[in-house]
Amino acid sequence: MLLSLKGKVAAITGATRGIGRSIALGMAEAGADIALLQRSPENDTVQKEIKKHGVRCIIIPCDVSDAGQVKEAIPAVVEQLGHIDILVNNAGIQRRSPAVEFSEQDWDDVLQVNLKAVWLLCQQAGRCMVAQKCGKIINIASLVSYQGGILVPAYASAKGAVAQLTKALANEWSSQGVNVNAIVPGYIATDMNEALINDPVRSRQIMERIPAGRWGNPDDFKGPAVFLASDASQYIHGHLLAVDGGWLGR
Repeated sequence: MLLSLKGKVAAITGATRGIGRSIALGMAEAGADIALLQRSPENDTVQKEIKKHGVRCIIIPCDVSDAGQVKEAIPAVVEQLGHIDILVNNAGIQRRSPAVEFSEQDWDDVLQVNLKAVWLLCQQAGRCMVAQKCGKIINIASLVSYQGGILVPAYASAKGAVAQLTKALANEWSSQGVNVNAIVPGYIATDMNEALINDPVRSRQIMERIPAGRWGNPDDFKGPAVFLASDASQYIHGHLLAVDGGWLGR
């Protein structure tokens, strides 16, 4: 029962594929009603999968690159589902380029999606959660929250900031009954990492460094996400939970 999410409402960004999709399905399997915050409202594939678990699932149009749409998202969730108990900030983009060639537009795009949208959604959800004296916010950080990465200056900057934002909000809201934590994915076989997967040298180097001996897959995130969203994590605040096959411990 500690891991049950029955009666809870979870809003999730970036859930049409990859890690976000698995998290959304995992929370639905645990009993939560789901609000999918996504750019393409006509894409209802994941919504149909979720409804098979006997829970409610709505799609809220939300392009996280558009601050105006981001600001309207949480109020729409509350209006349609009555309340919000869980927020998962999963949506993200990547731009790869040498730092001396990295464009200002790429920088702005990455920071908007990977940081500003996260902050705005946390702020909106936080207002509701502080008022109701309970709630769970789960941000998706990255290994580059700890390490600089290669050819990803904007992504590393944004994800480093997401880690610090998670801690800052936890410091402020933990006494109000709101848990703010983050999941730190390692190297996961998703579309975002296709360039690495398809690079035989870099892929081999990465594999040799992972103690678990394999790349992660999106379903590896169901359990950690449900745990952080459930009553089982009530005394966990400001924590960055690595789901990385042992990468950071090596």
